[in-house]
Amino acid sequence: MNKFLKLLISILLIGCTADTDSIANKNEYVEKYYEQGEENLVSELSVEAFTADKAFGRAIPDLTELELSFFGVGNAMFDQSWVSAPATTTSRDGLGPLFNARACSACHLRDGRGKPMLENAASSNGFLIRLSAGNSLTEGPIAFPNYGDQLQDNSNLSFDNEGTINVAFETSKGTYTDGSSYELRKPIYTITNSNYGAISGTEQSPRVGQQVIGLGFVDALSEESILANADENDSDGDGISGKANYVWNVKELKLTIGKFGWKANQPTLAQQIAGAFNGDMGLTSSIFPNENCPHGMDCSELSNGNNEGETVEVPDTQFDRILTYQAALSVPVRRNFKDENVLRGKQLFTDLSCIKCHVNNFTTSKSPTLSQLNGIQIKPYSDFLLHDMGDDLADNRGDFLANGNEWRTQPLWGLGLIELVNNHTFLLHDGRARNIEEAILWHGGEAEQSKQKFINLESSKREQLLAFLNSL
Repeated sequence: MNKFLKLLISILLIGCTADTDSIANKNEYVEKYYEQGEENLVSELSVEAFTADKAFGRAIPDLTELELSFFGVGNAMFDQSWVSAPATTTSRDGLGPLFNARACSACHLRDGRGKPMLENAASSNGFLIRLSAGNSLTEGPIAFPNYGDQLQDNSNLSFDNEGTINVAFETSKGTYTDGSSYELRKPIYTITNSNYGAISGTEQSPRVGQQVIGLGFVDALSEESILANADENDSDGDGISGKANYVWNVKELKLTIGKFGWKANQPTLAQQIAGAFNGDMGLTSSIFPNENCPHGMDCSELSNGNNEGETVEVPDTQFDRILTYQAALSVPVRRNFKDENVLRGKQLFTDLSCIKCHVNNFTTSKSPTLSQLNGIQIKPYSDFLLHDMGDDLADNRGDFLANGNEWRTQPLWGLGLIELVNNHTFLLHDGRARNIEEAILWHGGEAEQSKQKFINLESSKREQLLAFLNSL
């Protein structure tokens, strides 16, 4: 055998050995850190859906034929644009007279996440500003005179809208411990052309619509399961003191635990949907039957979208269809869950104490809408509690028990698919974070220590953590 052939065989053998060792190491790592079934964030009701139009829009398996038909009708309602009354259509009229959007999907395109305002008075796809003149711990935000609790920047029926929103940005720079730099961008909002009186002195909070997957599972969580993670007085001394928000439950006529919204200010999925119908589109339902009328004006003589024999614009039959649709939306299976970097990132997620707020071990109780959601193990990566996130993220607006620094932990399921579904990566309550990395860097308050640990990581480990988060 000549020297060249010997050398070639030697190289091939070394290459095969290296590949074998690499595979063995990878398998060893997967065996050590992968948890069986961890990719299924809502157990057997998770779905494999990885395209832009389906990732957030698939129903849980095992719906009955009737439930599937309700799901389809609710989906159509979610996507349809409402019009002012009177109109030739009788199933989707009654919009306004003041509103922020004409359709649910305008704020939650493809059941995904809204996009913040990026330039003055520009269309923003799911952005609004909450308003208030103070807060009651038992009754919630106090409506600001003539404007109510959110600024409606659209109108019809010859009414003026409530105002125009403008935005400017302040940037700040920082440096990781390894010497690499980052930049954060803070939005500053102003309201001009206020048409119903002076608006100065309002408490204001900008908001972007969240993705709407998995809401039925959240609705099925018991108060006890959420309170199990509460530690309002930080009795364990770890610097994290999550607390529950208690908010007015319109149907039960009492304060119950809040689960939905950026401040956990809605107690049930039904009330969350009804609130969006009323506040965002000016549509009445049995939960919120009063017209969203310019304050101080009489709208009783206006044409409304009530059908004959009905007293509201979204009657219970229609409302139940969209409630079924929202409750039945599943959560996609994770991607790349056995990738070594993802598994290392998962360990870092625990090491940095992110898991203490972004909790991944709940079991649902009883769903008010779909029995298939009962008793399901879920991994929302949220504790649904309020946490002080520091002054930099504060909106200085109270909401029941939530103060201006406190926010509900955002569920992370579906996080890595937002760009696919909505063609952007803006995060946090006002969309200020342009990606996951910036969202982490905006954390403060109870999350300050975790953020500092992230800043101290070398770049390869930061990338591993981001790989894990993008797998969710």
